[in-house]
Formats: sequence, C-alpha cells, structure tokens
Amino acid sequence: MKQFISVKDVNDINTLVKRALAYKADPLIDKTLGANKRIGLLFLNPSLRTRLSTQLAAQNLGMEPIVFNVDKEGWALEFTEGAIMNGTTVEHIKDAAPILGNYFDVLCIRTFPSLQNREDDYAEKIIHQFIKHAAIPVISLESATLHPLQSLTDLITINESLTESKILNKKPKVVLTWAPHIKPIPQCVANSFSEWMTTWGEADFVITHPEGYELSEDYTKGATITNNQEAALKDADFVYVKNWSSFKEYGKVTCTDENWMLTNAKLANSNNAKVMHCLPVRRNVELSDEVLDGANSLVTKEASNRVWAAQAVLAEILETLNKK
Repeated sequence: MKQFISVKDVNDINTLVKRALAYKADPLIDKTLGANKRIGLLFLNPSLRTRLSTQLAAQNLGMEPIVFNVDKEGWALEFTEGAIMNGTTVEHIKDAAPILGNYFDVLCIRTFPSLQNREDDYAEKIIHQFIKHAAIPVISLESATLHPLQSLTDLITINESLTESKILNKKPKVVLTWAPHIKPIPQCVANSFSEWMTTWGEADFVITHPEGYELSEDYTKGATITNNQEAALKDADFVYVKNWSSFKEYGKVTCTDENWMLTNAKLANSNNAKVMHCLPVRRNVELSDEVLDGANSLVTKEASNRVWAAQAVLAEILETLNKK
C-alpha cells in the first residue's frame, strides 16, 4: 500500500480486516516493523479517537509518532497555486509540505470541508496538495469527502460481530440511517461508509434518509436507497446511525425532523440489530440513551477498534517502505 486515502487504495478488504483483527489479538506481534520510522500526524481540525488510536497503532509497530495541531500551533496555510499572499495566509503548502516529507517517513492529515463550496471540497485540494508536495506516503485521518480509517473500523466491527453472532450463512442486512443534528455536518463518514460497503459487496446495504439528503452517486452505486426509515430497518442486522448535511443544497440543513432519531421502538422489526455510530454522538438527538446504553450498542467496541484499523493500514504502508 502506497497511501491510504480511500477504499481504492486497498487491494483486498477482507485481508486487511483479518490483519486488523490479528493485531487486536496480539498488538505487539510486529513491534519492530516501524523501528526507526517517524510518523507525523497533522490536524487542521480537532480529533479525539482518530488522534489517539493512530498514535497507539504507530507505537505498537515501533514507530515514533509526532502530533502537530496546525489549526492552533502552525501558520495559516495557503493552497492556491499562484496565490498572491497578501492576506491572512502565511505559508504556502509548496514550501511546508516538502519539509514535512523530509522530517517524516509517513504523513497523516486530518481536514474537514468548508461546507461552503461543493466543487472545492469535493476536489480534495488540501490532501492532494500534501500528497503532491510531501512525496511520502499519506494517510487520511479524514478529508473533505471521506473518512477511510473510520470505515475500515466499521467493517472490522461488523465482521467481528458476525463471527460472534454466528451470522455466517447469509448476507447481513446493513442499514445506514440519517439522523437529526443541531448543525450542518459533512458527508464524509456517510460517503466513506457507503463506498466501503458497496465495494465490499458482502452485505445487503440500504441507505435511508429524508428527501433532499441524497449522497453523491459516486459513493452509493449498488446500494438500495429509500426515504422510508421503517421499511429500511425491517430485518436489519446492523444499523449505522449518522447525520449529514445536504449534498444537493450543499451544506444546508433541509430537514430537522426529530422522528428520525433512532429508538428501541424503531428497532422492534429489525433482526435484533446491532447499532453503530462513529462518535462523537449527540445523545437523545441522533440516538436515544436507551439504544446507546443498550445491549445491542456496538459504539464502544467500534471506537476501540480504531487502533487495529490504523495499525493494519500502517503495517501495509511500512512493508511497502521497507521493500524500497
């Protein structure tokens, strides 16, 4: 693996999932794989699970992780080619990224969309500029459109749960359901989960949301899409809850219907569905306490599996580096 920006960088999803679960069983089995290698974690936006899990994963492989909060500790970066820098930006990515490429062996970037200009956000200008100018492997810790480490974690958790529940003789029904929120939220997690599920192809994948919340077809081809949440939840084995703002009316909140919040009553006709969420979660807005704190909640396990997802990806990249 040369980089990790989306599912397209993965040769075999199931092999990567198995590797992550092997690390969960024995975290230090490859503790020297990253010896004498440095990994830089750059955050243009806040993080809790992504930051800590990636640091732990790197340390489990013998790497030295260094964290830098660009949004709080660094200069304001300019990403526009040919920019006349007489405004608020202080340093151009063309000057900063090559230095980072010399400091580190692997570079991890976390950035969010502006939710103001869809064309700019979906061009992924920021992460692609780092890839171009740093000239070392880049891992996305979430970008303007995707969150691949989260999606790998989600598949790890689903596979783990399928084995534990012995649901192995049929395709599980996995439902991604929109949920209310108090502010506009990016489409990154929903896009990414949809892309990974449709690429994986080993589930009956359904997306349900109110009218006006259709995601980009680039990520949802192959999924069943419906505005009927009740029908979508029927016989579901897994329910992934996530809010996102409108893609069509970009960044806008076009529906605030509280009835889309997931409750135990809504899960009554599911197949005793396991419930997932990427966190952080707005309790009793997106998900009710009874669901989050209930026996079928996978939320804590899902978040804990972030370490093993990051470790599997890092190991693949380190193996590629070590072959050079």
